[in-house]
Amino acid sequence: MRPAALLLALLLPPAALHAAEVNVAVAANFSAPMRKLAAAFEQASGHKATLAFGSTGRFYAQVKNGAPFQVLLAADDETPARLEKEGLAVPGSRFTYATGRLVLWSASPGVVDERGEVLRKPGAGKVAIADARLSPYGAAAIEVLKRLGLDQALHPRLVQGENISQAHQFVATGNAQMGFVALSQVIVDGRIEKGSAWHVPADLHSPIRQDAVVLAAGKDSPAAAALMAFLRSDAARAIIRAHGYEL
Repeated sequence: MRPAALLLALLLPPAALHAAEVNVAVAANFSAPMRKLAAAFEQASGHKATLAFGSTGRFYAQVKNGAPFQVLLAADDETPARLEKEGLAVPGSRFTYATGRLVLWSASPGVVDERGEVLRKPGAGKVAIADARLSPYGAAAIEVLKRLGLDQALHPRLVQGENISQAHQFVATGNAQMGFVALSQVIVDGRIEKGSAWHVPADLHSPIRQDAVVLAAGKDSPAAAALMAFLRSDAARAIIRAHGYEL
């Protein structure tokens, strides 16, 4: 080893000497916590997580078409299971990293009441939801409307986003008066940051279990294995809970 390289090796922490990179496809609702998790992961392990955010349905199609993602953090538990069954994910690597919560949210105070009765008011404005075909949060929102007997009556008022980020954007920019979004998108330090919201009771829809899985491209990646272990750590779980998810 040359003197300069030897000096660099002595100065770097041990983990950095074996640093690698892992490409991670992340469900849109998990954007905020995953950015913090990636920074903490890099500091703890020396590995770098390169993140892509989007809908779980689109990630599924991309993986089927050969996208080089090594880890998927899905918005549901069905997609990782399907990928494993189809031979596109590493068997036995799946686990639930978070359980999501759904809220009906308006960027303005006083619009959404604490029981969601605003949904029954004809003149209350547009309601944003994510595409139920691509987003588990959108599917959960439709399930809630059916349970409340409002799916037909509200249909003309629905504004559909491709994913939960777009649904949130519709509400945040005033293009919809309210919308079904992930609690993690509107919570800061354990409380709704602004506006008004109804915390949708968990028994009005199927649990939004979000599973992580190592994809076939990440089978032999030490960084992928390290990230999956880090997501199970107490430090990671604390970050996940702080963003409104259950574990």
